[in-house]
Amino acid sequence: MNDVPATGRLLLLVPTTSYRIGDFLDAAERLGVDVAVGSDQRHVLEEFSQGGTVTIDFKDVERGTSQIVAYGGEYPLAAIIGVDDETTLIAAKASQALGLAHNSPESVEATANKHRFRTRLANSGLLVPRFTLYPVSGDPARAARDSFYPAVLKPLALSASRGVIRADNETQFAAAFQRIRAILEAAGTGGEASRHILVEEYVPGEEVALEGLLDKGRLTVLALFDKPDPLEGPVFEETIYVTPSRLPAHVQDAIYATVERAVARLGLREGPIHAEMRINGKGVWLIEIAARSIGGHCSRALRFGAGWRLEDLIVRHALGLPVPAVALDRPATGVMMIPIPAPGVLRRVTGIEAARGIAGIEDVIVSIPLGETLVPVPEGNKYLGFIFARGDTPEAVEAALRTAHGQLEFTIEPGSTSGGLV
Repeated sequence: MNDVPATGRLLLLVPTTSYRIGDFLDAAERLGVDVAVGSDQRHVLEEFSQGGTVTIDFKDVERGTSQIVAYGGEYPLAAIIGVDDETTLIAAKASQALGLAHNSPESVEATANKHRFRTRLANSGLLVPRFTLYPVSGDPARAARDSFYPAVLKPLALSASRGVIRADNETQFAAAFQRIRAILEAAGTGGEASRHILVEEYVPGEEVALEGLLDKGRLTVLALFDKPDPLEGPVFEETIYVTPSRLPAHVQDAIYATVERAVARLGLREGPIHAEMRINGKGVWLIEIAARSIGGHCSRALRFGAGWRLEDLIVRHALGLPVPAVALDRPATGVMMIPIPAPGVLRRVTGIEAARGIAGIEDVIVSIPLGETLVPVPEGNKYLGFIFARGDTPEAVEAALRTAHGQLEFTIEPGSTSGGLV
């Protein structure tokens, strides 16, 4: 794997709340690349840095871009990777300024703002649900009277299902509107994203997620995940991902074609993408496309031939190195994002070793420390942890994940969950 370019270092942009830094640093170490970490908090840099650090203002995109450009003037950069949603736009703008391979900032902005995403795909020939935009300062009751049903209300920019709520009538709509307003106030995002709420027609159907890599606009599909648990609302906490998909081949082909058309319409050309879709009798409906890889620790469910990990492929592509043709190295794999069963303070977790002992289970990670406050969706944006499994069939993987989850017991002390973050 060690064929890294002789000059220039890789800059990883990592927000304070990210799970992802360790996996990307491991990939850079396997490749032997000189890597620097850019974050918005000094303590993050001190904990994870390997070979250089720089503090970046992620909330002010122009200032953050200037900071990266100045850093690149002192330490030449070969590539910049925005690891999470919060950093993809700054990565694109800084790469553009430094003449590095990048997606256009306009294309990244279109994926980062849910209303802009819907507007860009309208009249594209792709299936797009009805949608409308309401000011956060507006009257929830009036908006409810004007709305269609069933509807899904969403903030424009928050991730991990935070603030996404289904409403089937005016009463539910008004309550969801007020709840999202409070979530946005707690998030303190500022800008357009804090001033509007998107309302979309609810799309029924099976949900899937696609992990892909773009090279000059050409899409390579790395994995297609089924989500076997129904995501019908009123909130949308994700749990199990299993690949390969059990959908018929012609449906999978339609999914790939839909994503290819969508990324072309959005103008995305380089790097990882993570797409979420729903499938029903009318066809494939795009829920969102992100210009980054899968979130949380979920990428650890993906291993490819010859020992490749997802981050290895992303880092190689960013550095302009050949990306090998790969396939998953086991017949089936999956991950469960452990849901938060109740709000409160996490006091105890039992059954981890029993869960790890279930046939097919590779690991169980509890990612929220004891003593921390648990905040379920839609206010929260963290998972309790992750369970990983491999097996001969998707059915076996799904069963192992469910059995392992059943071994876990959580002692949660009721308490305040003000602030909405964990």
